[in-house]
Amino acid sequence: MVFGERVAERQSVVNKVTWQKTGRVTEPGRYMFRYGWLTVTPEDLAVWQKFPEAAFTLVSLPSSADAPDEYHLGAFELPA
Repeated sequence: MVFGERVAERQSVVNKVTWQKTGRVTEPGRYMFRYGWLTVTPEDLAVWQKFPEAAFTLVSLPSSADAPDEYHLGAFELPA
């Protein structure tokens, strides 16, 4: 680093999604969501059925430039 050079901190934005935001889907599958396509697994639904207020991290999947964005649900957190 050159003396006096400022390094900008990168802030990453983590999008969270709740069951309510998905319309309380009841079946595993691929759904059109506001950010693109969202894949919900049986394991994701099991978490929401047990903890309806859980918020999952929205994880972006690789997709081609001309295709809609693809996402799946990552780690989840429970409200305090």
